Amino acid sequence: MTAANTVAPAAFPKRYRLTKTDEFSSVFGFRRAVKSRNFLLHYRPHGEEEAGGARLGLVVGKRFLRRSVDRNLLRRLAREKFRHLRTQLPARDFVLRLASKPLPLDRQALAQEIDGLLRKFASPAR
Repeated sequence: MTAANTVAPAAFPKRYRLTKTDEFSSVFGFRRAVKSRNFLLHYRPHGEEEAGGARLGLVVGKRFLRRSVDRNLLRRLAREKFRHLRTQLPARDFVLRLASKPLPLDRQALAQEIDGLLRKFASPAR
């Protein structure tokens, strides 16, 4: 087991998550995003006072996925892809937002779409 203050490279502790409304607002206010078929990935570079490393926030509304099971599935897929790529990502805040209703709800296709969006920011050297 690891010590309490060390984190495995592929872990997803709270410091790598966006949790506060102000954090989400600052990313949306920066007005930079990349688009895929079903998602928008908003991003903003970290400020100097903030800790290093990429952080992720998720927005999956009822408007596009009515069932909570489907919304939670999408969140789990996004967190898993982010968790594996986090060490390769630059120090930015990311907010992954569902922008359209995915039809059909294909787990593998959605995971590949999320992976493709995040890999646009991943550095090959790390």
